[in-house]
Amino acid sequence: MPGLTNLAGSSAYNGKMSLVIDVRNYTELETLRDGTPVTIRAIQCGDSGSILAAFNRLDRESVYTRFFTYKKGLTDAELKSLTDVNFDHVVALVVTKRTEDGEVLIGGGRYCSEDALHASQRAELAFITEDGYRGRGIASLILRHLILIGRDQGLLQLEADVLAQNQPMLAVFKRSGLSMSQRRDGNVIHVTLSFP
Repeated sequence: MPGLTNLAGSSAYNGKMSLVIDVRNYTELETLRDGTPVTIRAIQCGDSGSILAAFNRLDRESVYTRFFTYKKGLTDAELKSLTDVNFDHVVALVVTKRTEDGEVLIGGGRYCSEDALHASQRAELAFITEDGYRGRGIASLILRHLILIGRDQGLLQLEADVLAQNQPMLAVFKRSGLSMSQRRDGNVIHVTLSFP
């Protein structure tokens, strides 16, 4: 079961046993659909160079799909907010693979809430996958880990705004195993995934 190497102990939580996952130090080994071994781990402040390199490898449409606008780069403030996260409000995971040149970041996902996650019942999801690794199950893999952590933190719902043309991401949500509802507003579909 993913996440079991990340346990900091267990305690009663809302009448259920909580795994108490150590989100700040979360690390799991996984395999993509094509057999590529990857690591899913919590984002770190030192990932800013990898995040910037991964962003620069995205094509124009991928940037628009993720940010709902065309951007040529990330500002220093955006880069800091992506990597220097407050884990009381954000769970941010990256997917990396080993190459002869070291670790390469190929995708990421996160959920966040304005309220502290342990007190919140819902959080907003966001994902990005490097263009050359699409269709290999990265978003589904990240979502599975985020669901495991969200369940442990007592969340009831995960929400996301998805462009209507982003059918692959909508399909990931439909296969999540959670109850899914959708509401369309123009070209944006608001998705709500509810825990049982």
